[in-house]
Amino acid sequence: MRKKLIAGGAFAVALALTTGGTATAQQFSAAPSATGGPTVKNACAQVRAAGHMSCFAQVRTDIKQARRAPGAAPSGYGPAELQAAYQLKADGGAGQTIAVTESGDYPSLKADLAAYRKQFGLPAGDVQIVNEDGQESPLPAADPDWAVETALDVDMIAATAPNAKILVVEANQATTDDLGKAVDTAVKLGAKFVSNSWGGDESEGSAGDAHFKHPGVAITASSGDSGYGASWPASSPYAVGVGGTTLKNSGGSYTETAWKGAGSGCSSYAAKPAFQTDATGCDKKAIADVSAVADPATGVAVYDTFQQSGWQVVGGTSASSPIIASVYADAGTPGAQDWPAQYPWSHTDQLTDVTSGSNGSCDTKQWCNAGAGWDGPTGLGTPKGTAAFTK
Repeated sequence: MRKKLIAGGAFAVALALTTGGTATAQQFSAAPSATGGPTVKNACAQVRAAGHMSCFAQVRTDIKQARRAPGAAPSGYGPAELQAAYQLKADGGAGQTIAVTESGDYPSLKADLAAYRKQFGLPAGDVQIVNEDGQESPLPAADPDWAVETALDVDMIAATAPNAKILVVEANQATTDDLGKAVDTAVKLGAKFVSNSWGGDESEGSAGDAHFKHPGVAITASSGDSGYGASWPASSPYAVGVGGTTLKNSGGSYTETAWKGAGSGCSSYAAKPAFQTDATGCDKKAIADVSAVADPATGVAVYDTFQQSGWQVVGGTSASSPIIASVYADAGTPGAQDWPAQYPWSHTDQLTDVTSGSNGSCDTKQWCNAGAGWDGPTGLGTPKGTAAFTK
C-alpha cells in the first residue's frame, strides 16, 4: 500500500533535513551482517525471570554516524518523515498528556530530549519525570539500558505529537507489579494516553490486567520483537496491541510491509474483546490491533547521551507503541467511558491496510501473515491521519 509523501526525505545512504532553507545530508556507513541485513542489539536484556518484563528497543550496531555538518539530519527517520508517512499534522498533541512507563532513571533525559527537539526544529515542549508513586523524588536508580528505551519513547512522542506534554513514570524495577503500578500512576496524574514499550510471558503477566483497566484512556502496548507469538501486555483485553512494519520511502511514496520481528497471535489467556471481529480466527484476544514502523532496518533517529554516543538508529515495536499513543492524542481526548482500543475497529476504512509480509509460521494464516483486512503482525493497518483513533 502506497502513501503519498507530504514532507521528508529518503532513508537509505543519506537523509536530508531542510534547515533555514538549506538542505544538508547526513552520510553514514553500514556494515551488513553475514546475511546481508543490518546488525542490531536489544537495548535491554531479554529477562526470563518470573514476573519480570523486557523492553523491546532494538539498536542498529552497523551504523557509524559520520561527522555531521551544522543542521544536518542524523541517520534514521525523523519527525518530518513520520508525520508524512502517517499523515499527521506538525502541531499535533496540543493540550494532551502522553505518558510512558519505564524501568529505572534516565539522568540526561531532559537535556537529550531538548537536543532532539532542537535538531528537528520542534517546539520546546513540556516533560515531567516521576517515580512509580507519582513523586518527582526520589527517582529510581539509573539504568542505561532502559534509558535507550526511554529516549526512543519520548523522541517518538515529540516527533508525532510535538505539542503534547510528556509524562515519564519510572518504575523501581522491570516487574509486572512495578510497571503495572506505573501505568496506574500515569492515569492518576491525568494522562489519557499511556504507552508501554515492554512485555513478557503472558502466562505470568496476564494476572496484571487490572492495571490496564482504565476506561477513557488509550493504553498502547508493543507486541514484541521475536516474531509470531503472543506477549503481555499487548495481549491484555484492555490494551491496544501495537504491531510493527517495515516502512520505506521510494520516489515520493511510502510503502509498508509486515516486519518479520513483530509479535502477533492469539492469546491463551485474555478474553476476546467484544469489538474484535471473527475475522481474526481467534476466540480470545487477537494481537495486534494496529501497527506502525518498527523494523530497525528502516528505523528512527534517537538521541541518548547517557552512557551512549548520542545519535542512534533504533527500532522494534518499542517505536510503534509511542507513535500510536501519539496518534490517539492527536485525535483528541477519548470518551470518558470508552475503550479506545475499539476505535480503529469501527473505522477500518480510515487505516492503511498492510497486505504483504510475514513474521513466521503458524497454523492460522492471518495470525502471522499480512493480508487484506486484519492480520496478526500489522493488525488492521497503520495510521492514515487520526480519523481511526477517535469515536
